[in-house]
Amino acid sequence: MAETARQKRITGRVMHEYKHGELKSGPGGKAGPVKNRRQAIAIAVKESGASKYESPRKNQRNEKKTERKEAEGKTAQQEREGKSHVGARGKKAASTRARRRDSHTRAELYAKARRKNVPGRSRMSKQQLENALGLG
Repeated sequence: MAETARQKRITGRVMHEYKHGELKSGPGGKAGPVKNRRQAIAIAVKESGASKYESPRKNQRNEKKTERKEAEGKTAQQEREGKSHVGARGKKAASTRARRRDSHTRAELYAKARRKNVPGRSRMSKQQLENALGLG
């Protein structure tokens, strides 16, 4: 199976971390930096969800987990460079602007949607929740 563009990007990032000594192994990186190139490749393939040893469902789960990690700015590269939300495709970076007086946080909107039993609310953005609740 050919790698998708997203998988190539993830693999590239992991190998970059390996070259700079930032790629850690073990749970939470407690086993220290990866020194073996083959191990780095194995980690890259697993994180990108392109492993031939995992089931398609497990590969998909691994890829989504990596996307969340990148979106939250928790990769070693992002932490070292002081960046957040790099590669967060489809996700908006957290805004530092003060919210308008009449607007609510996404959490507040989600709670309202939950009380009103709005279908699909967990996957909705703040804007979509506002529209679904008739506030937008």
